[in-house]
Amino acid sequence: MDSKNKETSRNSMFPNLPPSSPVIVHNPYLGGLKEDILYHLSLGTGTHNLPALFGDVKFVCVGGSARRMKEFIEHIAAELGIQDPKSNYPNICAGTDRYAMYKVGPVLSVSHGIGIPSISIMLHELIKLLHHARCTDVTIIRIGTSGGIGLEPGTVVVTKQSVDAKLVPKFEQLILGELVVRDTDLDYGLAEELLRSSKELGQFNTVMGNTMCTLDFYEGQGRLDGAFCLYTEEDKHKYLTKAREAGVCNIEMESAAFAAMCKLSGLRAAVVCTTLVDRLKGDQLNISHDVLHSYQQRPQILVGYYIKKQIKAREAIPK
Repeated sequence: MDSKNKETSRNSMFPNLPPSSPVIVHNPYLGGLKEDILYHLSLGTGTHNLPALFGDVKFVCVGGSARRMKEFIEHIAAELGIQDPKSNYPNICAGTDRYAMYKVGPVLSVSHGIGIPSISIMLHELIKLLHHARCTDVTIIRIGTSGGIGLEPGTVVVTKQSVDAKLVPKFEQLILGELVVRDTDLDYGLAEELLRSSKELGQFNTVMGNTMCTLDFYEGQGRLDGAFCLYTEEDKHKYLTKAREAGVCNIEMESAAFAAMCKLSGLRAAVVCTTLVDRLKGDQLNISHDVLHSYQQRPQILVGYYIKKQIKAREAIPK
């Protein structure tokens, strides 16, 4: 098959993915650096051969917990049959205690900590890593946990759009003292593919809806169990009901920055989070450790299934 027909075949299977789409950086000063040190990942262009180490990466999964991201790489290794799932996968970022990173085949698994500041730092360096490694056609998915609004605990939410605490789809950041506003659009086609994958799996309930991204776990999310609470339970329910009516299905603390930064970088991105509690019914977790762990595994199962399916589809494209 000639190159034109190969590209046509590829585009028909991945209509939202431009041919050989690179990871974009918007920084004219990077080219003038003698060495780019990715400090918080304990990697760098002068100390590591990034194209050799990461050039084959096509899928990146990020999540808050280092432990869960190691569990995910073990899960995906078993799904893909690439390596012994019982093997000890080394932490690529072992030189730092900020983040953890694991790799198997074309899949990279990275922790990002809690909240926008933590995921923002990680994403700056991860995006530069993928750029320096000359990766193309990368899909990135955040997998994690969240509080649901009107959903049974254990329901998985695929984010349609991230909104802020005012229910506006934007990410605001102060840069040089000026307010910069960025879009929080995610790849809708990718979200639909993930929803279809969950239906094929048939293991747990999955919905698509908006995700509220807040700057805080307690007051910012209207909880009644923080150290401070200067509002009433009625105020809380009124706010969450308004969010629910606006299409918000869950609440977490990273999706807005994640969506904005991935869009700027040309990365095909999605957010998949399980809900641990229905915030309309309470604020604290009252489930066993085993049930909690099973809920936390659901995004891993769904995304692992999706990645396996995509890799098989790509391998089927004539060379």
